[in-house]
Amino acid sequence: MNERFKKIKIASILGILGNFFLLLIKGSIGLLTNSQAMLADAFNSLSDVFSSFMTFIGNKIASKPQDEDHNMGHGKAEYIYSMIISIAMFLLFYSSFKSSLLSLLFHKKFTFSIWLIIVCIITILVKFLLFLITNTYSKKYKNVLLKANAKDHRNDCLITSCTLLSCFLSLYNWYFLDGIVGILISLWIFVTALQIFMESYNVLMDKSMNQETKEKVYALISHYKEIKKVNHFNATPVGYQYQISFTIFVDGNLSTFESHAIANALEDEIEEKIEEVYLTVIHVNPIEKSKN
Repeated sequence: MNERFKKIKIASILGILGNFFLLLIKGSIGLLTNSQAMLADAFNSLSDVFSSFMTFIGNKIASKPQDEDHNMGHGKAEYIYSMIISIAMFLLFYSSFKSSLLSLLFHKKFTFSIWLIIVCIITILVKFLLFLITNTYSKKYKNVLLKANAKDHRNDCLITSCTLLSCFLSLYNWYFLDGIVGILISLWIFVTALQIFMESYNVLMDKSMNQETKEKVYALISHYKEIKKVNHFNATPVGYQYQISFTIFVDGNLSTFESHAIANALEDEIEEKIEEVYLTVIHVNPIEKSKN
């Protein structure tokens, strides 16, 4: 197992442990105080435990090398499992939104407790630490599962800050804000789920690479003066990377060996210098030398 998958495994295990701890304390205090905002936050932590577990499983499958049945490896497992995470979050959104809306409509009150404040502070600290770890690894290793987790940890810091505010405002009998905060948390869950779903969907539907990465490839091609023209550029996602193919046109007077040596050198350079590219396949066509 290479370093990328080892680090992702560590981040996912930390996510499982950290979120399970937060689930226990949030759920306990939320039930004791009848705080809908805290209960919604607890449900969010339950979703985070599931997300971190799916990250662990998805990463484990994606780390498997290519075989006879999976010639391009198992990289797309990352996106399949991130889509599962998004679907679970949609279900969580419905449950949390419904509960918070009923609390707002029927003016349910909760019992203020100093433990609500303590749990919020602990949550913010734990989530910020998890965010720092997952965000660093997601950027370094370009992993969609960790990217989703990092966004979730960051969002949770902000959401729990809102929960903390609603706790303080309850001292002034502004209980209606508890339901409002619960609704806002639910909506945030929905938006995050939609973002994760669309990113995974695009990769599984073989969406082409972004323009920035494509321009990196063309920049390397431009260094080869022997290449007169390029067409039929295709990019297929393979996990977090792409398999690309295109046709180059070179002077027809070059020997077969010379023209393919150019293609081989370009393939090696692209795969060495552009991390987003997993495999490069170049087809060579001769072009008639212009006559004076």
